[in-house]
Amino acid sequence: MIYLDTVLLNVIERLCRRFQRATGRTNVWLAVQLTNLSIIVYFVWAALYSWGGALVPRFFIWLFCTGVLYVLTQTVLKVPIETSENNAYRRVMKGLRNPRRVRDVLLRISFLTLSVCMGFPIWFVYVTLRLTIVLLSYSLIVLTTIVLYLLACDPLPPAPQKARAWAGARAAPARQEMEQA
Repeated sequence: MIYLDTVLLNVIERLCRRFQRATGRTNVWLAVQLTNLSIIVYFVWAALYSWGGALVPRFFIWLFCTGVLYVLTQTVLKVPIETSENNAYRRVMKGLRNPRRVRDVLLRISFLTLSVCMGFPIWFVYVTLRLTIVLLSYSLIVLTTIVLYLLACDPLPPAPQKARAWAGARAAPARQEMEQA
């Protein structure tokens, strides 16, 4: 399983570097965006689930969600993306690898195993019982797995973005034609 983790991590790191060359956005930015997406999915699910329920369970769901939101504001949402990216850039400039590559290997393997092994049972439960909550749970497991892999990658040093350069090069002739007319 460690071999599979290493291969998958190297493939994802290669894809992140292509993404960074094209857009100028790092794997840290992408991980934060996916984390935000999972937070939104979680809170929308909690709101929809508690919408039609009884008063006592609804109160406890809202109380729990309030606690989760407070913890998120004190941890994950407290550090700006730029700070995380600058720390990653500093580490790369010093020639150091991402410590999460080694430190989080067991966590990544656990979530990868959950993502792979739970795929068929989740599909089976959804098809037979039509429980949408299992799809939500599985999607959060998969999103967490992806975020763990993204955070273990090393970004490239800052460089100009190809997408903006390409868009600027394409827009320049059109702008010149409009100015001449």
